[in-house]
Amino acid sequence: MDQKAQFPIFPMHFRGLLLLAGMYTVAWSAFFKWFGPELVAWLAISPGQSFDVPAEWYGNLGIVVGLVLFVSAFYPVSWVYMILAGITGKVILAIWFSLGFLPEIGWNKRTGFHLIVNELLWLIPLILIFLRGLQVKEYLRKQEE
Repeated sequence: MDQKAQFPIFPMHFRGLLLLAGMYTVAWSAFFKWFGPELVAWLAISPGQSFDVPAEWYGNLGIVVGLVLFVSAFYPVSWVYMILAGITGKVILAIWFSLGFLPEIGWNKRTGFHLIVNELLWLIPLILIFLRGLQVKEYLRKQEE
């Protein structure tokens, strides 16, 4: 077989997706950090009602997760485990939102959008990017031997 056909390529649009996932996570998390009570009331569709949820801490964790994803785009093959850390962070954020926020604010279109689109849907491309990064890293490791 041709040597080029066996070489796994890490395409540039994967880096772009990592950058986008990081920026998107930081942006939504910043809303939770700095506009927590208002955002939670908006998500709950209950204006004027206050909720006892740790939105600021949720936002802090989300900002860290977003920064990890963003930085991992610079050297995605070398820092492939940062991508895994970002995936783990997104899973933790989804579980935290499901168990810590949803029982109090309820399930509706807005909370569903946040959980599904902002947390869970991003897992699909992130996992594919992580797997490709592992594949390229393993190929390069075998070439050194």
